[in-house]
Amino acid sequence: MIPPAPKNMPMGPWAPRDVSWVEMVCYFGGAMLVAALGVWWIVKRGGRIGLDEPDTRRKLHEKAIPRLGGAPIFLAAGLASLVAGYIGGLGWSRWLPVALCNAMIFSVGFADDLKPLGAKVKLVGQIGTALILFALGVSIDMLSNPFGEGAIALGWWGLPLTLIWLVSVPNIVNLIDGMDGLAGGFGLFLCLTLAFIGYYGHQPDVVVVSLSMAGALAGFLIFNLPPAKIFLGDGGAYLIGFFIASVSLFTSNKGSVIGALLVVIIALGVPILDTLFAIIRRGIRGVSIFNADAEHIHHRLILLGYSKGRALVAMYSVCLALSLVGLSILLNKGFTLPVVGAFLFLLALGAARYLGYVRNWANFRVQISDAMERRRQREFFRAYGRVLDFEVERCDDLESFATLLRHGMERMGLSLCAQDNNRPEILKLGNGKQYTFFHPHDDEDISEWNLRLDALVPALERCLEKWRTLPSSMKENNSATPSQPPTAA
Repeated sequence: MIPPAPKNMPMGPWAPRDVSWVEMVCYFGGAMLVAALGVWWIVKRGGRIGLDEPDTRRKLHEKAIPRLGGAPIFLAAGLASLVAGYIGGLGWSRWLPVALCNAMIFSVGFADDLKPLGAKVKLVGQIGTALILFALGVSIDMLSNPFGEGAIALGWWGLPLTLIWLVSVPNIVNLIDGMDGLAGGFGLFLCLTLAFIGYYGHQPDVVVVSLSMAGALAGFLIFNLPPAKIFLGDGGAYLIGFFIASVSLFTSNKGSVIGALLVVIIALGVPILDTLFAIIRRGIRGVSIFNADAEHIHHRLILLGYSKGRALVAMYSVCLALSLVGLSILLNKGFTLPVVGAFLFLLALGAARYLGYVRNWANFRVQISDAMERRRQREFFRAYGRVLDFEVERCDDLESFATLLRHGMERMGLSLCAQDNNRPEILKLGNGKQYTFFHPHDDEDISEWNLRLDALVPALERCLEKWRTLPSSMKENNSATPSQPPTAA
């Protein structure tokens, strides 16, 4: 049983009762069973909505897989929490703001899983949900001293810090959701970490809510481990991230940042490091930080020869180790924080070198110079793509544009005809049709060629809008012929 609260802990009408170990196991197991049954139903009876179609770049699964895994997780965790609140007497009323906003953030992601909303719409939904939770009283109001007594009142700074925390964590979790079992497993470890924080802080309601979500994730992982039969989707990733962010705020007294938030930040070390690498990588390359690529930590491990299973175990191990390191700060009242900070810094440097983000520290400046040169090339290709987009409006007929398109493709190193030592790449347009382009089989990173293809998409789609067809030299995969050019759907 959870030990009784200390005498100086505030009590009142919202104070939950203690929870036995049997009840904890029941909440975890019940949520796990409900989630597993829900996922099984979606896998066996799922229709054609919410499917994640494979492509030739990042999504390399063999067939379409449903990405609605967030729904059974939300259902299972919600049911377990309701049972704990209304039958188990765990003071559910004070959790209503957190429950409402978790439902809202899940709805934003789930809607995107059914039909893409766009990054800006999702960001507005995330910020709006965070603002509502802040308005309902869940916020970071003070920065407490992890080494002892004392705290700093944040005043109006509490609003931006709370928003950054509530928006960044769901996006960090969503960013690492690129390999079977990864985001769900990380969420499971973090929920168990939150449960321990609640146990240590004599908050049985935090323990039960965290165990309910952990159980739901465990049931989902049965079908999500490699090879995955279902994906989290944005709904599931946003729900996991927002749950972790909101409950970690709830574990502290009146929004003060104490050991709980430090533990969660350190436990999130791998996804935070992955996000940091992605921001730096995409910033140097001159592409949007929302531009997906295949160079996350798990991708790098696979390139180093790890199987999916070994890569997953390696990242689980690091997450577990960091969770324990974070908990050491809580148990030692912050005295290990300087050592942990130095350890995390060295871990980041070692990971950058081992994973190949930095080829050689001695020649790091040369690597940066090469990266900046490639950035200028990418800017040229994007600018050329915009020029072709404008040329669609200026050209009077399709053949005039076809001539300019062929010239532009030559400048980009692309071709529509297969030649010796050429490599094919598939470009999928908004009408759902695919076309094959060819480029030299050289040492250039495949992502560089994909960026050049992406630069052509606006012009080609504008061409379809204006002439209802593409130049006859472009053959649709497995269907179009030169005499019968593909038409817009």
